[in-house]
Amino acid sequence: QGQYPPASTIKPMMGLAGLHYGIVTPETKVRDPGWWKLPNDDRLYRDWTWKKKKRGHGTWVALEQAIVESCDTYFYDLAHKIGIDRIHEFGLPFGLGSPTGIDNTNERSGLLPSREWKRKFKRLPWFPGETINLGIGQGYMLVTPLQLAVSTAIIASRGERHVPRLLKAIGDEEIPVPKLEPLVLKEEHWDTTFQAMRNVVHGRRGTGSRINRGAKYRMAGKTGTAQVVSIAQDAEYDEEQLKKRQWDHALFVGFAPLEDPQIAVAVIVENGQHGSSKAAPIARKVFDEYLLRTDESVASP
Repeated sequence: QGQYPPASTIKPMMGLAGLHYGIVTPETKVRDPGWWKLPNDDRLYRDWTWKKKKRGHGTWVALEQAIVESCDTYFYDLAHKIGIDRIHEFGLPFGLGSPTGIDNTNERSGLLPSREWKRKFKRLPWFPGETINLGIGQGYMLVTPLQLAVSTAIIASRGERHVPRLLKAIGDEEIPVPKLEPLVLKEEHWDTTFQAMRNVVHGRRGTGSRINRGAKYRMAGKTGTAQVVSIAQDAEYDEEQLKKRQWDHALFVGFAPLEDPQIAVAVIVENGQHGSSKAAPIARKVFDEYLLRTDESVASP
């Protein structure tokens, strides 16, 4: 029932949208000085590296690097080019903005905003800057942890969609898992996304690379850090000046094994600050438990 900004965990889906609509190719590059601006607007939308280095991820950044190193500047630009209408359209089959249908009660729907939603509930038009924030999973967008796991499973299965179930069987009678219409995208687009998410974990510069140590299988994932309170454009994020409940949330989504995915995981650590150091290690423990445990290990103390 918790609802949170998905932060950078949304970037693989945004990349798929850019490829699907023909807005970018894997080779398309965006200049990254550490910030991005709308045309005829002085506001700077800063990359997360600005907080530490006052610079970006390199002179020019393509899609794989943008996912691996979580380049905000690239996704500001991509969201602007995709536009709010297509972001909303593309997010729907990933289960965003609606209950997953799990066999439980009181599931919340999250929020996949649109022009119509804002007009109805805010009585205001949609502004370009709001689209930019959606590109990095901030702004009005909200997800539940289950929605993140489901959307990650859709990527892991290359478009297969299922309704999640808690109940597997009653006695000897197995409960069927409803299948939804698959999301059909080009295989090369799935390949690009798999490769980028693999290198988030196994690449030298990947934001989730600390969890690959000693792994007996290959994983794919994406880290995220969701802002809880707004920081003025010319201000610095200083945790010492904030209450702990105002610290950023830490997120990680992933699936494994890379070659034949069997499990998808979403982790949100409230006020954990960094997805790479707080959320990702938890996911690694879940992967290990699911993929590596044996009957003997279960029986061990």
